[in-house]
Amino acid sequence: MKKQHKIELPENAYRELKEGEKYEPVMPTTSSPKEITPYSVGMGLLMAVIFSAAAAYLGLKVGQVFEAAIPIAIIAVGVGSVMGKKNMLGQNVIIQSIGASSGVIVAGAIFTLPALYILGLEAAFWQVFLSSLFGGLLGILLLIPFRKYFVKEMHGKYPFPEATATTEVLISGEKGGNQAKLLAIAGLVGGLYDFVVGTFGLWVDTISTRITEWGVVAADKFKVVFSLNTSAAVLGLGYIIGLKYAMIITAGSCLVWFIIVPLVGSLAEAIEPATLAALLGVSNEKLLAAPEQLFTAENLFQFIGKPLGIGGIAMAGIIGICRQAGIIRQAVGLAVTELGGKKGATEQPERTQHDLTMKTILTGICATLICLLFFFQFGLLNNWPQTIVALFIVFVIAFLFTTVAANAIAIVGTNPVSGMTLMTLILSSLVLVSVGLSGTTGMTAALVIGGVVCTALSMAGGFITDLKIGYWLGTTPKKQEAWKFLGTLVSAATVAGVMIVLNKAYGFVGENALVAPQANAMAAVIQPLMTGGQTPWMLYFCGAALALVLTAIGVPALAFALGMFIPMSLNAPLVVGGLVAWFVSTRSKDAALNKARFDQGTLIASGFIAGGALMGVVSAILKFAEVDWYLADWAASKGAEWTGLVMYLAIIAYFAWHSLKAKKEE
Repeated sequence: MKKQHKIELPENAYRELKEGEKYEPVMPTTSSPKEITPYSVGMGLLMAVIFSAAAAYLGLKVGQVFEAAIPIAIIAVGVGSVMGKKNMLGQNVIIQSIGASSGVIVAGAIFTLPALYILGLEAAFWQVFLSSLFGGLLGILLLIPFRKYFVKEMHGKYPFPEATATTEVLISGEKGGNQAKLLAIAGLVGGLYDFVVGTFGLWVDTISTRITEWGVVAADKFKVVFSLNTSAAVLGLGYIIGLKYAMIITAGSCLVWFIIVPLVGSLAEAIEPATLAALLGVSNEKLLAAPEQLFTAENLFQFIGKPLGIGGIAMAGIIGICRQAGIIRQAVGLAVTELGGKKGATEQPERTQHDLTMKTILTGICATLICLLFFFQFGLLNNWPQTIVALFIVFVIAFLFTTVAANAIAIVGTNPVSGMTLMTLILSSLVLVSVGLSGTTGMTAALVIGGVVCTALSMAGGFITDLKIGYWLGTTPKKQEAWKFLGTLVSAATVAGVMIVLNKAYGFVGENALVAPQANAMAAVIQPLMTGGQTPWMLYFCGAALALVLTAIGVPALAFALGMFIPMSLNAPLVVGGLVAWFVSTRSKDAALNKARFDQGTLIASGFIAGGALMGVVSAILKFAEVDWYLADWAASKGAEWTGLVMYLAIIAYFAWHSLKAKKEE
């Protein structure tokens, strides 16, 4: 006789099912757990607001948007425990699902729309809000028909790392524990650490080899520079990404910074100016005006490394679509079968397999597309043929790439939306130019289109994680799907407001501006396409060819290409975080103890990410309010750099020490 008193995942949760075997979730299909309550909805919306602000700041600063599912799940568990609530599993899944709208909406917005500011254009609140909202809604609606395929039909065949970690947190929370307390302490430590840097400048957030005399010589003569971001948030991000992918990403940086940049720098004098200008995608006049300024390691990275990375990212997206063609056919077949009522038309599906009806989904898709039609026509283009073309681009690319995004999350937990969006921008720009749209209007339209597509794909990848969590634990998919729309609305409004504040506080262009690496790439791609300027097609093609070679030899091309595109300073600390994860999880011969230490490290890393990002937003608000406590002279000195190195080593030591204090469960 089965007992449900012991809350734990079934033995077959993570493996493929045997012939005739059925997966029975933690909350049985025959039960009626509490899911939608004023508390779960209200808490979910609060998490959506908080983490939208935090993720927007971190993403614009370092180009990496953390998945909010784990920290939100931890907070949901902790708050429920403090309030003495019981049997919260169903409600906590809803809190996590609504709140996790934050990270995916943020990724869609910040990877594209800041490019409007970078290009000297303006982005109004309503443009950011509507593009994020409609993209999010489209992502939800296009993914639902694929839910059964990814979470049920492929049970045990995909690892779902993000969903696995979140599910374990929710299960542990239902058992009871001190996870919320640990997260709060880590959040406080990481938050104060990054707050001191951003608000007071007591030490710098990036150190480089230029701190030493030999480093200056290496940079000036050989164009070799190594730099490292010292923030707690990026350190935590590296821990969660893990050593394997952190090393692949950083390998892309090493190729650019230690081989390609020094090589081009050494050959610069031997290459004809016209040839060099064509290679770099710059004008002869710009090259000849200030060659000594152009040929710094940092500028060569901008002109060489980034275009190579862009080509690689775009090709990785194309490879993903080709690989997922079979999945698209199978999933569409399942959806058509259900819509046609050929199987189980008169049977009510069991509670844990009850989705929104196909009629509702199709109605929602049509309504969203109609809203997009009016948005494009009256808010951007004022030209019906061009509006129809724009709408067609959005729908076709969003539909094709939905499965790529979902599959990427299911396998590696990383959503490659930036690469797919780059390809969208190139394709949409070429098509829009062919129908007579160019210049500033064309750039604005292409970027907003890219924002809608990027948000749709980001939502599709993130939402499959939520649905897999619900499948393992036994929530009702229909409820997750219906209330996800509200989380999307709140997150879209929040990220639009935060982006306006951050632009006024820091800006995206000039000294001390937010890095916004993906948005800078979008701007770099779209400007020459829309204005008739020089486009470094040779470098794009070289990057694409490299991605093909990497794929052929089994190296994840997307991760490597992202490393080529994102600055070394933001990739190297990912390896540091990955090394901490490796260190704490291999010190003991007891596998259970290693797992406990790694899990505790995951909580601390989540705290660093959430705390650091949230305090970054606080710093931005203070700056926006013209509260200036920053010690600019000290922050510009080498003393601040050496202090930054010492403090970075200190927080790494704290991270490892606190993780190793974990004890295995009895």
